[in-house]
Amino acid sequence: MRIDVVTLFPEMMAAVSDFGVIARAINVGILTIDSWNPRDYTIDKHRRVDDRPYGGGPGMLMGPEPLAATIDAVHAKHGAQSRVVMMSPQGRPLKHSDVMRLAATEGFVLIAGRYEGIDERLINSRVDEEISLGDFVLSGGEIAAMAVIDAVSRQLPGVLGHEMSAESESFAEGLLEGPQYTRPEVFEGQAVPEVLLSGDHEAIRRWRLRESLLRTYERRSDLLDEVELTLEQKEILADCVRERHKL
Repeated sequence: MRIDVVTLFPEMMAAVSDFGVIARAINVGILTIDSWNPRDYTIDKHRRVDDRPYGGGPGMLMGPEPLAATIDAVHAKHGAQSRVVMMSPQGRPLKHSDVMRLAATEGFVLIAGRYEGIDERLINSRVDEEISLGDFVLSGGEIAAMAVIDAVSRQLPGVLGHEMSAESESFAEGLLEGPQYTRPEVFEGQAVPEVLLSGDHEAIRRWRLRESLLRTYERRSDLLDEVELTLEQKEILADCVRERHKL
């Protein structure tokens, strides 16, 4: 996969590309991350990429021309089929389904905006979709872009050390992951649940499924409206709800 990031601060991308599983994915050729600076595609000597908004208002806006030239350069090098995604607080909240959709492509372009925003005409002419990390505002889109890169990259075959790792994580099946434990068996008076020490794989599977459903019900019940539960999951969840109502 190839991910092209349009950013005024390409150095920031090293925070995601130079460490951990993503760095290993890059080193073995599974993933390529390239940064493109709109300042390199300006036509004035000051390499200006922003200007005051028409109609007045605070701050500055990123102008359409340098960004358009940058995106066109990406497409000229790699082909115009690459989807252009802009990180924006006005975009649709990112979900696991979006991550999987992007991971299934050969690559895409990420725009990390700055200042007060981007000229709407650039969005209309070059951007395929806008994505948000949540209802808050960052100083720029780079951190949000890095989050998308990390989430998408770990879904690529061969990136994670264990082939089942991504499949068992929170949201992989629309549910939150249940609690996890490691050594020691007792920490500050808290013992590891006995079932995890039993060696009974079926009992462990059902316990983990129950804890996953219970945690989702208690912390993110909205997710249950979006997932098609199996008969077993429905039965376990019903038991969990009855137990909670008895407390």
